[in-house]
Amino acid sequence: MASALAKVVSSVRPARPARFPERRGSAWRLALRSIAVGYLSLLVIWPVSMVFINTFAEGVGPVLATYSDPLVIDALRLTAIVAAWSVALNTVFGVAISLLLVRYQFPGKRALNALIDLPLSVSPVVVGLALVLVFNTRSGWLGGMLSDVGIQVLFATPSLILATTFVALPLVIREVVPVLQEIGIDQEQAARSLGAGAFTTFRRITLPAIKWGLGYGVILCLARSIGEFGAVKIVSGGLIGRTQTATLAVEQFYLDFEGEKAYAIASLLTAVSIISMVVVGALRTRDGRERKEKQ
Repeated sequence: MASALAKVVSSVRPARPARFPERRGSAWRLALRSIAVGYLSLLVIWPVSMVFINTFAEGVGPVLATYSDPLVIDALRLTAIVAAWSVALNTVFGVAISLLLVRYQFPGKRALNALIDLPLSVSPVVVGLALVLVFNTRSGWLGGMLSDVGIQVLFATPSLILATTFVALPLVIREVVPVLQEIGIDQEQAARSLGAGAFTTFRRITLPAIKWGLGYGVILCLARSIGEFGAVKIVSGGLIGRTQTATLAVEQFYLDFEGEKAYAIASLLTAVSIISMVVVGALRTRDGRERKEKQ
């Protein structure tokens, strides 16, 4: 009986999984690729390329003249200052908040984790309006008090920094938190058991481990800060030469029928964003190679 059952079992072959014919599979992949490329070309590549085409439509001369315009120089300088402050603040506090979320347990942790993503879901215009309500000198909670001591926040550089920092807040945190979760706490505990202090442990153990994730977040934060428009427009007051960033200058020149200047500034901002994405891709590739070598 057992031998007969064994023969029956051995004679039964497992069913092979159904597969698409090779030709149908190739055609399906080609169709999906065509749809993806067409979609991206329509929404991203074509509009962005038109900016560069219009920028250099009359040669390089008008572009160089635009970059030598004092108003454009002031707008670019202010954009650089605001972006630098935004990146610095988001880097320092982003790393601190990431360590707090990953390494510690405390009441309200889930609420804090949810609030971090608020800038991604709230319109930047709403952010600018909220800052106006808080820092205006008439009815704002803090505006009048700060004005009495000679500190002007609204319609000045501090408000631009606050607005830009808020909209770019989650970018560093969302890149660092997964890395901290992946590396764990074994090495940090070993360093502390050998007598290393908190700062030494962070500098020699934690920071080298999160360097790539931190680099991604910093570059993305920089690109987001340079291109911010909605919140900055509300809190800037539109003071030309004082609170006009590069994005606001693009709007002004375009509305004043000075398209060549608007295109020149827009192409510069776009180039910075593209370079940032290329750098992020290169860092991710290098990070992947290092992880494979360690494994």
